[in-house]
Amino acid sequence: MTEASAPKPATPPWHFSSTDELRALVDAFEACTLTHAEWTHAAHVSVATWYVLFYGKHDATDRMRFGIQKLNATHGVPTTPTRGYHETLTRFYVWLVARELRAKPIDASLAEITNAVVDACDDRSIPLAYYSRERLMSWEARTTWVEPDLLPMDP
Repeated sequence: MTEASAPKPATPPWHFSSTDELRALVDAFEACTLTHAEWTHAAHVSVATWYVLFYGKHDATDRMRFGIQKLNATHGVPTTPTRGYHETLTRFYVWLVARELRAKPIDASLAEITNAVVDACDDRSIPLAYYSRERLMSWEARTTWVEPDLLPMDP
């Protein structure tokens, strides 16, 4: 069987089966022990979910900002016009995670809630419903918060 024809796993690799697995990801993020390859979009969303649930949206934003910048420094990832930390995307995804959490059932486990939020945020083009590519990829958006120019974000 070739790699291209190998069956897909029943659940995506970022799904958590327990709160302990999620906590281990958050701990590794905070300790900057995640490899660059492990710091995926799903990992970003999972950590943001943990932070929004435990600290609220405002503190989650601060924790994500500080943590991403610290992890990037650990991996030698500079902020340039095309890579590194992105303020507007960080704040957008914390907002999106908080919005998704409001829509999730509260009788699910933390792992199940996080998996559902990651699934809902999996499409990386979601910000482009709110922002033109030019505005979102601007240096201003990378280094400061910019408001959406296509669709307003609900409060």
